[in-house]
Amino acid sequence: MPWEKSFDIDEAIDRATEVFWAKGYEAASLADLLKATGINKGSFYNAFGSKKKLFTLGLQKYKREQHKATLYRLSQMQDAVSAITALFDLIIAQSREDEEKKGCLFVNTALDLPNLDSNTAETVSSALADIEAFFKEQIIRGQKSGDIPKTVDPAVASKGLMTLVVGLRVLSRGVSSSDELEVIKAQAVDLIT
Repeated sequence: MPWEKSFDIDEAIDRATEVFWAKGYEAASLADLLKATGINKGSFYNAFGSKKKLFTLGLQKYKREQHKATLYRLSQMQDAVSAITALFDLIIAQSREDEEKKGCLFVNTALDLPNLDSNTAETVSSALADIEAFFKEQIIRGQKSGDIPKTVDPAVASKGLMTLVVGLRVLSRGVSSSDELEVIKAQAVDLIT
């Protein structure tokens, strides 16, 4: 009799992603993943093949359903400066609500890239590039509307804003207070105004 899945794959990926997010790829054991997903070892390997494959599926699903959706929603805001500021506000709000101090899945994974494979590096690099592209598009849009000075170089400023996002995500894991995170946001606004 062929193997039949008796669980929701998307739900299992989401639960496993939470484990990877909290512990990191290396520290997430098979026992942790089985417990979180509620599936047995045989079903795990039949459905996902390996811990690595599950991790990749989780990163890709998170990028598709959370990351890109958030950037799209923000890009629809009335003005560019508000869209950029809203991203920093969102990160700070998430940091305040993050009692476990998990930080950002992509930034956490980026910090561990020397220990991970090229597919993971590509997924994370692509996610970070999406944020940089969002900033660049907003700066260009803001320059067209007159909200951002033409003296701001979109390529340079978008890299600076991306760096501030990564720093904010790292520092939000318990190193800095909410007030200190607001200072980083103020620096971001200074880059574009």
